[in-house]
Amino acid sequence: MEHMIWNPTMECMPRDQLRALQDEHLRDVVRRVYESVPFYRDKMQKMGITPNDIHGVADINLLPFTEKQDLRDHYPFGLFAVPQTEIIRIHASSGTTGKPTVVGYTSGDIDRWAEMMARSMYCANIGKHDIVQVAYGYGLFTGGLGAHYGAERVGASVIPISGGNTTRQLMLIQDFGSTALCCTPSYALNLAEALHASGVRRTKLKSGVFGAEPWTEAMRVKIEDMLGIDAINIYGLSEVMGPGVSVECMCKNGMHIWEDHFLPEIIGEHGESLGYGEQGDLTFTTLTKHGMPLLRYRTHDLCTLTDEPCACGRTHVRMGRVMGRTDDMLIIRGVNVFPSQVEHALLQVEGIVPQYQIVVDRQNNLDTMEVQVELSPEFMSDTIKDMETLEARIVNSIASHALVHATVKLCQPGTLPRSEGKAKRVTDKRQLT
Repeated sequence: MEHMIWNPTMECMPRDQLRALQDEHLRDVVRRVYESVPFYRDKMQKMGITPNDIHGVADINLLPFTEKQDLRDHYPFGLFAVPQTEIIRIHASSGTTGKPTVVGYTSGDIDRWAEMMARSMYCANIGKHDIVQVAYGYGLFTGGLGAHYGAERVGASVIPISGGNTTRQLMLIQDFGSTALCCTPSYALNLAEALHASGVRRTKLKSGVFGAEPWTEAMRVKIEDMLGIDAINIYGLSEVMGPGVSVECMCKNGMHIWEDHFLPEIIGEHGESLGYGEQGDLTFTTLTKHGMPLLRYRTHDLCTLTDEPCACGRTHVRMGRVMGRTDDMLIIRGVNVFPSQVEHALLQVEGIVPQYQIVVDRQNNLDTMEVQVELSPEFMSDTIKDMETLEARIVNSIASHALVHATVKLCQPGTLPRSEGKAKRVTDKRQLT
């Protein structure tokens, strides 16, 4: 298997040297936020901490956590660490409520981001001979521009089509001969379905870089089979940088976190640090950001970390697939349920496609969960018995994988809403009353 590596010196650095570099960067960022960001200086003073107390990564537990609410409380520019004249880019991530979280970038930040995205493109075997169709949204959302700059940095030809307009997406895939696709996994599946519906079975696509929402291994297999590509998982969030905080290599065995720029931790429910292999809240300290550095930012993405060697030769730790977000978690009659668990359960059942909606409600003071799922066109049947049998198989699969009872509603092919961005999988009617 070919492993393209953009920056071998950094990506394959021995771990003791990498840790020494992290120590240096951590001391620097703590000093900068203490001097330039009143929010952090106040927090550290209340904790009795000064930059002199932080000698390296071993002292990370002395530092305060940062939450998304802290960013909202200091809207719009209260956490910037440099004068406004040094900020050349402002991005914002939309939230479910309230004002967006705002992120500022210096020219150096933008350059480092492009460099990390170049590493990420190489991880997916995307280089100067490729034509990259960027179907992430452009604008305040970081996905489109992040993928764009990374593809340009490696010398690829970029099609900045942005999200949506599926008909045009399909036309350009065929007419321009796109070899790589960057978008959300749910939209990749949408495009795959549309291609097949139009009678197209083969394209020049060979690689896909998909992120911005949790997805399962089973969904990867489905996308790879339908598009004939290697589907690579990429991770990032606007508050920390954008896409390219971590990415899978061609081994597809966890996402390498670029540890020369980010210090990852896994935090338990009581704020304690967890070890490799333990699932908890993924938390980042930005080591090289200047515009808006963050200390111990809690993402509330649930995953694990491993430092086991990777066959690709990269030495940076890998994070496992995100199992969900703590704020995406549903509690159904005392059972914690994540949409990704339901998706995995559905993909174990033949006769349906991974297009689904979860509807949660409360009846007679008891929580109910209905899973609406589309039938595969090949498994359409007019017989009630066949449909009842299929429903039972789905119910049993959900009970087995998500440990919750759900009712199932079978829907005709193509009837559930399609996403051109992040898929909205859950409707919680309990919150609407």
